[in-house]
Parts: sequence; structure tokens; C-alpha cells
Amino acid sequence: MKGEAVTAPSRTPRPVLGLICCTRLVGSEPAQSVMNRYVLAAARYADASTLLIPTLAGAAEAADIAPRLDGLLLTGSPSNVETRRYGAADPTAAGPFDPDRDDMAMALVEAMLKAGKPVFGVCRGLQELNVAFGGTLRRDMGSASELIGHHAPDGATLDEMFAHTHDVALTPGGVLAQGLGRERLNVNSVHYQGVDRLGTGLTVEAEAPDGVVEAFSARVGGAQVLAVQWHPEWAPDEDPASAGFFQILGRALRGQPLSAAPLAAVPAAPDPPVPVR
Repeated sequence: MKGEAVTAPSRTPRPVLGLICCTRLVGSEPAQSVMNRYVLAAARYADASTLLIPTLAGAAEAADIAPRLDGLLLTGSPSNVETRRYGAADPTAAGPFDPDRDDMAMALVEAMLKAGKPVFGVCRGLQELNVAFGGTLRRDMGSASELIGHHAPDGATLDEMFAHTHDVALTPGGVLAQGLGRERLNVNSVHYQGVDRLGTGLTVEAEAPDGVVEAFSARVGGAQVLAVQWHPEWAPDEDPASAGFFQILGRALRGQPLSAAPLAAVPAAPDPPVPVR
């Protein structure tokens, strides 16, 4: 009626997912960055709002950030975890390295687990989590003769790197097998490093044909942990299992268990409207 106030429809806030940044060069300057594909996959399939977390020394404190998050995703990166994090420093180890990210990742994992909040990892993120749980990394996965090729040959384009794939076997009854309703997956393989000794308290969720651990999970108090060595954020619109990883993530952000019945297909969220100029 005329003169009455109009009440806007209520909106349920989406959970907030923290995405850890990397230090990369933009032009000639260092910058904090996260690839758009992580942000879009989390928004579309986990139905989450994302918050980028800088990894500059002195710019942010994990203890201040963790209470503001519903969950954390440790993203992939071209950089490697410094060897001193999981053993003696090795001056011959291949970089690049991002020690500020190492510092923030380890601090965030500790703070999130202490707060009972979920932590997810992709590629470098899996490696960081394995180290955080006391495990070690192997650094020859692109060249070791006893392993399958875990990385495309040198000189491959970005698309060619992500087109390099292999099968993984999911652990029967595990988080991924239950959540995705699958026994095997074909996954992209874009890593020179990976799990050597599995961290204490981690449960294997997937293995490559050569026995390399490709995914693991854990439960620390109330905190749920899940990490994969492959990149589900790469073209999830074309792969239901990749989209499913982020749907599982979204479920955890809402306090639901990782281990549950297979997820129903969830359509992608519509693209935001283009503003009229």
C-alpha cells in the first residue's frame, strides 16, 4: 500500500572460503595473486564467497584471519615448499620457492585446525598439508623411471600440461569414493613433487598406478581435511568429478560431513549480469 515501507527479501549469507595467495611477478613488480579458476570454481560449485589471503610477512596474521573464515583452500602454485620444512635444507633443490607462503600456509593450517574448521588442498596445497602433518615430499616425479609421468614434457603449453592425465584408484569407502560415487577417476597431472612419507594421521583417499598418494583426508577434532594432487579447478564445467570436489568442499563449509552419500548434480550458478553502461 502507498506509504508503507517495502522490506527487501532476506538473503542467506554464503560461507566464506579463504584462498591463500602466492607471490608472483606482475610486470616487474611482485604481487599477491590467485588464479581466477580457483575463485570461480569455489563460487559456482561450493556456493561460497571467497576471501584472498596475502602471504606477505607482517601483512596478515593467521590467528586474526582464521576466526573470520568458514574454511580454507590451499591452492596450487608454480613454487615449491622449501626443503627445510620437511628435512635438511637442500641447496640443489629446484625452485622457485615462496617462503612467505610457506610461513602463512603452516600458520593457517594450525589456526584453522585449532578452530575446528575445514582445510582443503590442491597440488601444492596437498604438499603443504602433508608437511604440516609431519610428512615428507619427493621431488623427482617428473623424471623418475619407476614412476609414471606425473608432468607433461618440458616445453608443453598450459593446455597441454593440463591435458596430461592418468587414472587414480579411490580408496573404497573413503571420502572421495563416497562423495563422488566413483571407484576410479582420470585426473590431470601437473606436478614435479608429491608425497614421499605420508604425514601422521592422514588417510589415503586415492593412489596413482605407481602407488603415489594422490589424495588424502583427516579429521582433527572437529576440523575436516581433504587434499588432492590434481587440479579440480581446471575446467570443472567439463568434469563432474572436478565439480564434485568443490561441492564436497561447500558441504564442509556448512558444517556437514565429508563422508556422505554421493552428491546430486548441482548446476553451475548463473553468471553475474553485465552492467549497462
